[in-house]
Amino acid sequence: MHAHAPLIIDVAGHSLTTADRQRLAHPLVGGVILFGRNWQDRAQLTRLCRQIKTVRPDLLIAVDHEGGRVQRFRTDGFTHLPPMARLGAMWMQPPRKGEPDGGPALRAANAATATGYVLGAELRACGVDLSFAPVLDLDHGESTVIGDRAFARDPRVVTLLAQALMHGLLQSGMAHCGKHFPGHGFVKADSHLAIPVDKRSLSAILSDDAAPYAWLSASLQALMPAHVVYPRVDPRPAGFSARWLQDVLRHRLGFNGAVFSDDLSMAGARQIEGREVGFTEAALAALDAGCDMVLLCNQSVVDGGAPIDEAIDALSRAVVEGRWQPSAASEARRLALLPARSALGWDDLMVSERYMQALLLLP
Repeated sequence: MHAHAPLIIDVAGHSLTTADRQRLAHPLVGGVILFGRNWQDRAQLTRLCRQIKTVRPDLLIAVDHEGGRVQRFRTDGFTHLPPMARLGAMWMQPPRKGEPDGGPALRAANAATATGYVLGAELRACGVDLSFAPVLDLDHGESTVIGDRAFARDPRVVTLLAQALMHGLLQSGMAHCGKHFPGHGFVKADSHLAIPVDKRSLSAILSDDAAPYAWLSASLQALMPAHVVYPRVDPRPAGFSARWLQDVLRHRLGFNGAVFSDDLSMAGARQIEGREVGFTEAALAALDAGCDMVLLCNQSVVDGGAPIDEAIDALSRAVVEGRWQPSAASEARRLALLPARSALGWDDLMVSERYMQALLLLP
């Protein structure tokens, strides 16, 4: 077993290059995040996932595949999944004639489980291990980057629909990752482009946006913090804050799953307390704050992947120099996200009764 493989990196194209293989074989690399540019069709995606697992079977293959506008693979048979807001809208419908109060909420929860199953089963049939879903942010109506990715404004509705979706993912054999702790929906700015600031108090955030994380503390297997600054709690963005990740998340809310940093190439990750930082410093800061894994996205296509090589080298030096200690607990959390059983192949999935029933329940 590896001591700790915290780096989740990307690969350039439709198949692995020699450089990709060398990076993936490095003991500090724990997984791959796939993007639209890694997709041609199902056969190619399945081959790529097989190539990755041939390098190291324990590598975690992940993707942002939520439904709605965030869905990396949409052609060659992949179901177009609804945005999560559609499930929230189902919940809020008036009861049908003769239906008891609460009927629409229960139907929405069932549809959410079906959505999670279809999402997970299709990805797993092609060899993908994990989707970074569900979004647990609240739809305050202001955020351009969250919007209809959120189930609803009410944290209770978000919690129960997310739990239903997570149940569907679990049925498909896929783990899940809630995001973006403690909440990205209140701020207008997009953390890909800027550093959003949420000036509310800790108690206000805990009673509203962060409430789903408390209510799901027995269910959540992994989460991703927001590249948002909450200055009344900590001057650092949540993903670099031991206050958020240790004191609030681990101790106060009792979360014991895996923590992924959000993409460290985003603008929101490149400044800590007003200072510009490079990848390596950002990665070390995130790991020191309490992240188990850090994401370096879209860097294999920059200078032949030089930023990834620099991050691997710098993290290796940090281990040798004693500036960073690998964590056996973090590695155990990473390995726990790998599927525990083999998946149905695509052709078998297409004729399975559970899958066909789930498709009928999608909103």
